[in-house]
Amino acid sequence: MTNQKPEPATTTISGLIRKRAELFSEAERIRDRLAEIRNDLGALDRTLAVLGHTGNLDDAMPRQKRQVLFGQGELSRSLMRELRDADGPMTSRELAQGILALRGDDVRDRRLISEVTRRVSKSLRAHREEGRVRSSTDASGNLLWSRRLGRGEVVDPTQMPPSGMAEN
Repeated sequence: MTNQKPEPATTTISGLIRKRAELFSEAERIRDRLAEIRNDLGALDRTLAVLGHTGNLDDAMPRQKRQVLFGQGELSRSLMRELRDADGPMTSRELAQGILALRGDDVRDRRLISEVTRRVSKSLRAHREEGRVRSSTDASGNLLWSRRLGRGEVVDPTQMPPSGMAEN
């Protein structure tokens, strides 16, 4: 009888799956603990209000360090690349999800998506003022963003906004 060792790839895959499960469980525990802390903070705020505290509670909070999500110019470059490669106009949220997916961030993180969507919208408004992008609205009133064509670029009819859409 030969003593067969498991293939290294099988052992590695098993270990990685086990580690992924551990990390997922840890993330669940952290999320649950964060929810408990938020509930406790809400209860403390309500108790302080009942006891007559009228000051601004946020003034007593330690200052939060600003979270740097993008390096200088990184968001603008990513936006222009996403719009260049897009099949048609995109919403700020779609652009944010695309950029986060390319970076390998969790696109299911609603808070992160909201924060990046806000930053994308602000950046796109600045690009629109500078003539780099254009916006149109869909039937629901959502802004759809697309790149303005430079000199010598050919208009692709499949990327034109549908008729009836307002363009800015």
